[in-house]
Amino acid sequence: MQTPPPDVSDPSAIVWHALPVKAVCDQLGSSADGLPSDEAVQRLQRHGPNLLPETSARPAWKRLLAQFNNALILFLLAAAVIAVGLGHIIDAGVIVGVVVINAIVGFVQEGRAEQALAALRSMLAPGARAIRDGKRIALPVADLVPGDVVLLEAGDRVPADLRLIRARGLLIDEAVLTGESVAAQKHESEVPADAALGDRHGMAWSGTLVAAGQASGIVVETGARTQIGRISTLLGGIDTLTTPLLRKINRFGRQFTFLSIIAAAALLLFAVFARGYEWVEAFMVVVALAVGVVPEGLPAVITITLAIGVRRMAARHAIVRRLPAVETLGATTVICSDKTGTLTRNEMTVQRVVSASRILDVSGV
Repeated sequence: MQTPPPDVSDPSAIVWHALPVKAVCDQLGSSADGLPSDEAVQRLQRHGPNLLPETSARPAWKRLLAQFNNALILFLLAAAVIAVGLGHIIDAGVIVGVVVINAIVGFVQEGRAEQALAALRSMLAPGARAIRDGKRIALPVADLVPGDVVLLEAGDRVPADLRLIRARGLLIDEAVLTGESVAAQKHESEVPADAALGDRHGMAWSGTLVAAGQASGIVVETGARTQIGRISTLLGGIDTLTTPLLRKINRFGRQFTFLSIIAAAALLLFAVFARGYEWVEAFMVVVALAVGVVPEGLPAVITITLAIGVRRMAARHAIVRRLPAVETLGATTVICSDKTGTLTRNEMTVQRVVSASRILDVSGV
């Protein structure tokens, strides 16, 4: 049965895994001898470098200011300003010192996490072996373009999405995409167009690891158009959520500030109208009392506690980028995981519920 010709007007609609090798080469204007160098340069300009889109790192000054983006911290700073105005220099110095120490601890700890993540990114293989002008050459991964012929062997990380031309005993670990713990066997034959990602045995996906064997393949997708690139794009669109601890701290800060203002206003009115104090004298006393009840040690205690958690996680080779994420990990009571050795579709079904009093079998999906 002949495979229908691909729709060249929409490259994303081409089902590469369902096409014979010759049809793929014809579609990409390439062959087993690779691309001419001048054609590769033109395609690089047209398609762009073979790199995943990277989110810009936060500048250090933004990371530092983020440590003060908290209702309780802002209230403490306001209390310090008022304390200075009332001449309570020592109280103001203590409050500012605690706030600054709190910010420094969070800033340094998150900076270490950023450096660790950058070190991990630098571990990716920077080069690939390709064929151009009929010759085997070494290329930076970023210079690969659709139509390039890439050579793979055991230990290589696949540099782009490839349609395999030749495969000899090829096993590829695709856990990063499919969750499959067993390396997938690969061959150069086409598969049905509706085959699932893990069943496309004629494809090698960018970011996966060659476990055994040798192969050559023709690049069909690069950069953000690869399967791993699509995942990266989806992750970039995820909204950042506030952790439960930060929500509680912010809510406490707002409630504390509101109650402090209400109590201070009531005390001021009581002092003036019930006790006959002058307005200025009563105001100074009320403000001094308000500054005295500020829990200036709370943010520092929270930050230091989270920093200790981050260091313990780092000792177990787990990188935590933001301090509050440690609290989220600590609040986890149940982890549902699938480690069956079969292809996972990110779908799980509860079959049995165990409680303190009984065991229930659940039917249905």
